[in-house]
Amino acid sequence: MPIFNILLVLIIVGVLLWLVNTFIPMDGKIKKIFNVVVVILVIVWLLKVFGLLNSLVGMHV
Repeated sequence: MPIFNILLVLIIVGVLLWLVNTFIPMDGKIKKIFNVVVVILVIVWLLKVFGLLNSLVGMHV
């Protein structure tokens, strides 16, 4: 996946997260949980895009 597409997806996710946080009224605890879930999903997606997720899953301690 080209770096431009990755940056575009990150910008879109960031703007959508900002819009939700700004314009949708919700409790602070729910907002914090929502933000953490979105960040975790983006990190997992980035690991998958760069091929690091498969190597981490296959690693045995």
